[in-house]
Amino acid sequence: MAIETLTFGCRLNAYEGAVMKAEAEKAGLDNAIIINTCAVTAEAVRQAKQAVRKARRDNPQARIIVTGCAAQTEARSFGDMDEVDLVIGNADKLKSESYRPMVFGTPLNDKVQVNDIMSVRETAGHLIEGMDGRTRAFVQVQNGCDHRCTFCIIPFGRGPSRSVPMGLVVEQIRKLVANGYKEVVLTGVDITSYGPDLPGSPTLGLLTQSILKHVPDLPRLRISSIDSIEADPALYEAVADPRLMPHLHLSLQSGDDMILKRMKRRHLRDDALAVVEKLRSRRPDMVFGADIIAGFPTETDAMFESSRSFIAEANLAYIHAFPYSPRPGTPAARMPQVSKAVARQRAAQLRAAGDEQFRALCKSRIGQTESILVERSGLGRTEHFIPVRVAGAEAGDLLSVRISGLSDDGLSGDPLQAAA
Repeated sequence: MAIETLTFGCRLNAYEGAVMKAEAEKAGLDNAIIINTCAVTAEAVRQAKQAVRKARRDNPQARIIVTGCAAQTEARSFGDMDEVDLVIGNADKLKSESYRPMVFGTPLNDKVQVNDIMSVRETAGHLIEGMDGRTRAFVQVQNGCDHRCTFCIIPFGRGPSRSVPMGLVVEQIRKLVANGYKEVVLTGVDITSYGPDLPGSPTLGLLTQSILKHVPDLPRLRISSIDSIEADPALYEAVADPRLMPHLHLSLQSGDDMILKRMKRRHLRDDALAVVEKLRSRRPDMVFGADIIAGFPTETDAMFESSRSFIAEANLAYIHAFPYSPRPGTPAARMPQVSKAVARQRAAQLRAAGDEQFRALCKSRIGQTESILVERSGLGRTEHFIPVRVAGAEAGDLLSVRISGLSDDGLSGDPLQAAA
């Protein structure tokens, strides 16, 4: 057995999984499983611990290394697990030297090797060759967060906001394109806060424009989740470029002003609607998704209805709705709680509303010709991120496809030719 990585959570974790594997191999590690955890909800932490136990049962001789956000915020609880050989914090998981004790059998005074993430001030750019099993590549441009939303534990797992220099981002994307990748996704914890810690204080919009200018052979660039209140003028300009995919995901969290204030978000309902309208004025076919928390403390039926109605009002096609999960040490955990059953029910209603919007989007594409990046044999995604079933298509192909109908998870179509 070589090195296996199990990644939970966000796209940034997926990118870091590729970096960790490369760094661990550089250190000489083998016969190991690295579990990269997520801490965004209590359920995510539970799943990570479940994965640790299963990894040990299935691989009794392997070394089990746990890292990621949950390992940072709940280090001792993972260190107390008999199945775990080493716990590495987020600050050190991308460094080859962190894995060397497992290579040489160096005795450790404590198998929990987690440092103070809040003291970290830089994010190193790592040049990876690609991402195993993926036809689109994720590239880290930013890490950490300086905001303190009342529900969120992630700043304590990731540390302060810090940015990867533009030149390193461009160099990484050039390498990926040279290795055959046709789509790159910019990732981070709060990527719209990109740049103020760098010389000249660039913005996400300026970074996006620089990538499009200096990597002309990149067919498709995609931006992951954004905080709408931080969208900068250069980003509004960049969305007009056809190589920037017309799909953005909003870190919305709620559609009700009182809940947004209690979350300590920096936008209100009308602010988010205004950003959606402004972006669509520059790119009429722009499609949006959003994260929404259901059952946040003190949320009434009327407040919940504000979130549900926002989905149709903003015409959101992709909804990531999940019931509120109290995280120890956050202000929201001390607020009057909504029952878990109600939160789950509301989350289901939000997903149903999102599914209705998504099906409407799919129906609107029937008869259109779409550019499809094939993710695996017979399945690809449009520029709007809609799954498309395409018979005979091979992973990595970029095809022009005539959309003929609906499928269980999106669309189906017939290839015309390779896209330019």
